[in-house]
Amino acid sequence: MDLKLKVSGRIAKPVGEVFEAVVDPGKLSGYFTTGGAKGRLETGATVTWDFADFPGAFPVQVAEVETNKRIVLHWGAAEGTASDPSGKTTVTMRFEQLDDGRTLVTITEEGWRETQKALDACIGNTEGWTGMLCALKVYLEHGINLRDGFYK
Repeated sequence: MDLKLKVSGRIAKPVGEVFEAVVDPGKLSGYFTTGGAKGRLETGATVTWDFADFPGAFPVQVAEVETNKRIVLHWGAAEGTASDPSGKTTVTMRFEQLDDGRTLVTITEEGWRETQKALDACIGNTEGWTGMLCALKVYLEHGINLRDGFYK
């Protein structure tokens, strides 16, 4: 069994605007990182993301950024659930400009052990990334922070 997740959604904005809403910490803090984001997503950077529902800033290592196409991140998995000895999973975000002007965003995360605890973490992160895509869509298309007050 290969534990990994995949979620995707279409956002009615051009790829450059959608991509920038993810890499820019000010914009990311406007809809996703309810406790704030620090640092722009750039290849080789380590940034921090903080969430009201999981207090405490998480370090996020940026492995690769290909403008308007792809972002590859490594971040800590729930204790003992990652197959990587460093305890991290790999998140890949892909951005595709569609012919109708919308952007398809696809997020995958992989690197969990084959245990019940890791499966639970994978399912939880599937929920989290789905929420992120929903919040990104509403933020860019309607200017609303969907997560504001949702957790506290």
